[in-house]
Amino acid sequence: MTKKIKYSFHHVGIPTTEVREGERYSSTFKMYTTGGGNPDFRVQWHRFEEGSLLHPLLQTLPHVAYKVDSIDAAIIGKTLILGPYYPFEGYRVAIFIDEEIGAPIELIETTLSEEEIWGKPKQGSFIYPEKE
Repeated sequence: MTKKIKYSFHHVGIPTTEVREGERYSSTFKMYTTGGGNPDFRVQWHRFEEGSLLHPLLQTLPHVAYKVDSIDAAIIGKTLILGPYYPFEGYRVAIFIDEEIGAPIELIETTLSEEEIWGKPKQGSFIYPEKE
């Protein structure tokens, strides 16, 4: 019997070319990210530098992110474009292309609170290795 996967909305990521106040730079992905912390609407803006190695669909299309109990179960049969990986301890991510709509979908597996997720960059962060 296959386990039923529960998807809970987490955030929306939107590519932009605008510089926004409060951007956080990721040298890993050559991108700037801002927003996401508003507990009502959780919208992140992602601005990419030339040469970013992230999949072109992530750089050009919005994506929706969902929390799941098991990324391993949720990605079976999916076409992955990133991960699974740990951007920081306790937070696992995978991104796949939803073939029906042709857009990226992010999956998150974590036990961290929203305050822990959206707070300052974590020590040992893969996505934000720079010290602030």
